[in-house]
Amino acid sequence: MRRFAKFVAVASMLAACADVAHADAMKADRPQSDYDRTVDAVVARYHLPGIAIGVIDNGKVVYTRTVGNLESGKPMDAETLFEIASNTKAMTSTLLARLVQQGKLRWDDPVTKSLPSFRMHDPWVTTNMQVGDLLVHRSGLREGAGDLMLWPSPNRFTPDDVVAGLQYLKPAYSFRAGYAYDNTLYIVAGQVAAAVAGVPYATLLRREVFQPMGMNRCQIGTWNRNEVGNVSAPHILREGRFVVETDAEPVVHASTMDPAGGVRCSLNDMLTWAKNWLAPTPQQLDWLSPEQRQKEWTIYTSMPISKRRNAWDGTLFYGYGYGWRIGDVDGQMTVSHTGTLSGMYSAMTLLPRRKSGFVLLINADAEDARSVLIEVLTKHFSAPDKARRVASYADELENENRKRHASHVPDTSSRKPATPADIEAQLGLWRDPWFGEARICGRDGIVRFASSKSPLLTGQVMRVGDRYLVHWDHDDVEAWLRFPEHPDGKLLMAKVDPDADFSADYEDLAFTREHACD
Repeated sequence: MRRFAKFVAVASMLAACADVAHADAMKADRPQSDYDRTVDAVVARYHLPGIAIGVIDNGKVVYTRTVGNLESGKPMDAETLFEIASNTKAMTSTLLARLVQQGKLRWDDPVTKSLPSFRMHDPWVTTNMQVGDLLVHRSGLREGAGDLMLWPSPNRFTPDDVVAGLQYLKPAYSFRAGYAYDNTLYIVAGQVAAAVAGVPYATLLRREVFQPMGMNRCQIGTWNRNEVGNVSAPHILREGRFVVETDAEPVVHASTMDPAGGVRCSLNDMLTWAKNWLAPTPQQLDWLSPEQRQKEWTIYTSMPISKRRNAWDGTLFYGYGYGWRIGDVDGQMTVSHTGTLSGMYSAMTLLPRRKSGFVLLINADAEDARSVLIEVLTKHFSAPDKARRVASYADELENENRKRHASHVPDTSSRKPATPADIEAQLGLWRDPWFGEARICGRDGIVRFASSKSPLLTGQVMRVGDRYLVHWDHDDVEAWLRFPEHPDGKLLMAKVDPDADFSADYEDLAFTREHACD
């Protein structure tokens, strides 16, 4: 009887497990068709060349999808590498958290303890800037300050150039008094980690994050595309269609911007990373303690809540932690970040209390596509009854963009090439204290702007009435040239489109003319 009772109990347990498994399968099957319809609708609406999506529910991966081909013609898969851009920031923050956990660093250590050469524009800020301050966008720098030392890439700036150049960037607000997103202080954070550990940032990130997490496809620093294989290429929007941007060199070299946005990972890697935060194993909790996880997910800087976020999500709080954005959507806590590079967009959104979330990777300029996907996928968890169709969100964003463009962007259609005679007194070599040399010189009847340390920032000078702008050869964010009225004045620059990417931080430049063109 006891053996039979045991058999019945076991049979009942197996039946119950089967019912649960069947229920889980049904639960996974139901949203899967919704996920497919969402992905198909977004790909069709925005003509995306490639995308990889993974969804986690209650700590388990319930959906993955890849669409698109590699340059070779082979289909992309869950092992295809994408640039994750600023989703790198959470990894850099975790690297520092590991060093704190090991007793090699404190969050409240002054930055100058590890980097004696570190300087901000204000000496008091230099003295009081702590390691944690590097990660939370409250330094006083304007949004995107110093990003021209990072992008466009490749360029000749080094991490040491970034550290040395910060002292010349004037603050836009008081230290710790507000929020403005920056990348350059994450470069400093990478330098702090390297100085404390005594090894380069890339080596340290592989050792402390990628290897323990089993994120075996992730790449940082110097690596070979051909040896690694299965690497997606960025696609740039040109004249209404996506064009692949190829790099003929097989070797990817370590970049100055690595700690802020240089990591490449596969969908499987990013799902491993997400699960570590949503449902960590005992081994993962040993690797990074609950105390340090909580440090990363604590709001240190309040962020503004946009009208769209308020209308779509009913957000009541929103702020920045160590490499993460923490907020609420439909009454549920979210931890998230996005990544944006030319031709590569990514996002990770986690709902910790549900142990759920998603990852998306796109190899194209796709801001609106990403925004729509984030909203639709989040609503699957936060408020299914409030979900709208892809077309509804997309139409709203399209109308917003049309109105903003019409009201902000000046008409430059009357432009014509500037001649050397137009600006004869302004031709010459100019120097900015953090950006370095730029030459504005005439040849064969045209005038060109060429920067020394950022070779991709070269272009033709155009005249628009009595104003001048640079039409870049390799960048879409054109810049006004504001020549000085007096010989000893400063040459200033500004974005033609005031709403253009903040990383085109021409507003921080102030060139002094040194001598005439050779």
